[in-house]
Amino acid sequence: MSYLDELFSVAGKTALVTGAATGIGRMAATALVKAGASVMIASRKGEDCIKVASELNGLGAPGRAEGFAADVSSEAGIAALVGEVKARTERLHILVNNAGVSWGAPLESFPYHAWAKVFGVNVTAVFHLTRELLPLLDAAASEADPARVINLGSVMGTQPLADDAYSYTASKAAVHHLTRTLAFEFAGRRITVNAFAPGPFQSRMTAFATGTDEQARHVGGHVPIGRIGTPDDIAGATLYLCSRAGSYVTGAILPIDGGQAVQHGLTLFKE
Repeated sequence: MSYLDELFSVAGKTALVTGAATGIGRMAATALVKAGASVMIASRKGEDCIKVASELNGLGAPGRAEGFAADVSSEAGIAALVGEVKARTERLHILVNNAGVSWGAPLESFPYHAWAKVFGVNVTAVFHLTRELLPLLDAAASEADPARVINLGSVMGTQPLADDAYSYTASKAAVHHLTRTLAFEFAGRRITVNAFAPGPFQSRMTAFATGTDEQARHVGGHVPIGRIGTPDDIAGATLYLCSRAGSYVTGAILPIDGGQAVQHGLTLFKE
C-alpha cells in the first residue's frame, strides 16, 4: 500500500450512514465502500437501501454494503436502528448522521408542527442515535485511530439565509453547535466529531431546484466557484475525516460549498 493509500485508507472499518439511499448520504456511503469499508445503509425507504447496497456491491470495490430500513424520527425508531446495528457488529468505526428533512413555506403561513418535525430528525435524532451507539464507537476507538462521527449540517446553518426553510436553517445551525459540543466531550474517549456544511448538491431534497442539468447549472451560477457539488466532493471530505489523514481533526464544520460560506453582498468602499 502506497503512502497516499495508507493515509486515506478506511479498509476494514465498519460504518453506518443514515439516510443513505439518495443524495449526500449515498455519496458518502459509496466513497466508503470504494475505499474498503463495510457500510450499513439505513433510511425509511428500506427497499431503496437494499437496492443501493446491491448496486454498490456490484462495483467490485474492496468494501461491501448492507441496506435495511430505519426511521430516526422517533425514539422507538432510533432504538430499533441501534438494535439492528448491534446485531451486525460489536464495533462501529464511523457514524455518518446524514438523515434529514426540510420544510418550506412563507413566513406568514409557516406551520407550528414543522419545527418539531424538522428538529426531531435533524437535531434530536443526531444526539440520541450518537449517544445510543457510543458503546460501539468506544469499542472501535483508539488513540492511534479514533472513532469518527460526521454530522450533516448545511451552508444554510452558517449563513443567515432562510429561503422559506426557517426550521431547516435553524436546525442546521443547531447541528453545527451540537457537533462542537460533542467534539469536546468525546475527545477524551478518542472519538472525533465533525460536520459537513454542504452547499447545493443534487439530491431528493433539492430535486425541485437541481433535478435537471439546466437547473443545476442555474443554481451553480450563484455559487462563487461556479458549479454545484459533485459526488467526488463528498467522497474526498468523507475519506479525509474518516481516515488517518483526519484523525487530529475534531469540532470542525467543514464547508463543502464552493465558497458560499464566505459569500456576501457587501462592497463598502469598492464602489
